[in-house]
Amino acid sequence: MSPNSIGVVITTYNSPLWLSKVLTGYECQSFKSFRVIIADDGSTDETKELIDTFKARGILTIDHVWHEDDGFRKCQILNKAIRETECDYLIFTDGDCIPEPDFIQTHHDLARPGYFLSGGYIKLTMPVSEAITDNDIRSGEIFKPQWLVAHGQPKNHKLWKLSSSRGFRRFMNRITPAAASWNGMNSSTWTKDLIAVNGFNEDMQYGGLDRELGERLWNYGHKSMQIRYSTVCLHLDHARGYSKPEIWAKNRAIRKAVKDNKTFWAENGIKKKQPA
Repeated sequence: MSPNSIGVVITTYNSPLWLSKVLTGYECQSFKSFRVIIADDGSTDETKELIDTFKARGILTIDHVWHEDDGFRKCQILNKAIRETECDYLIFTDGDCIPEPDFIQTHHDLARPGYFLSGGYIKLTMPVSEAITDNDIRSGEIFKPQWLVAHGQPKNHKLWKLSSSRGFRRFMNRITPAAASWNGMNSSTWTKDLIAVNGFNEDMQYGGLDRELGERLWNYGHKSMQIRYSTVCLHLDHARGYSKPEIWAKNRAIRKAVKDNKTFWAENGIKKKQPA
């Protein structure tokens, strides 16, 4: 069963330069029938103006889902995006992740009932991130290992994800020791199944919130498919101001409880628990 309508949920917060590169990547997709859903955690008008510019170009169909800035509320804006969409299949990524040209085509072709797809990424250095131009994205040059290395990316096994051999990529999916977890920059599943587990857990802050959703999907009975070599996105570098030890500790405790109790429903998710 293939999806009837695909939405690409892109999270962002006050990073219009990176978001511009990402949206250019979606203008270049081989698969054309999709919506872009920008889950905006309270960005200023500069981001809205950028989105309006891309809307006016007429290549992408864009929904801008926004709420006021009140600290890190990524799970809340993601739940708002899930609640408001009419798409039956959702791909989740970030506003700093440039997709390969066949990114959406691959998610579409591999979608299966009862599964979520666990994709991959390559984390770029800041010099490489800054060197990328719109023309580099449109030409596809940035997805060639030699281009990345020439612009300062370390030459290592991580670049194997950009192999031109589809057979090699499928082989690497089979043998990789990495778990097929829910990765926020490149994962997808059916909207109805996200609703069935009540979406993202809004008690989670920065650090592991995506994995926690995947763990609840597993508890719900979902399986996951490893596609980290099938299609990737290039992760532009940035600071991580929300990363704090005490928040990580709280999030780890939530995830441990989910695992121990085999919980699939997020009490503080799309639907709120009714008062007694």
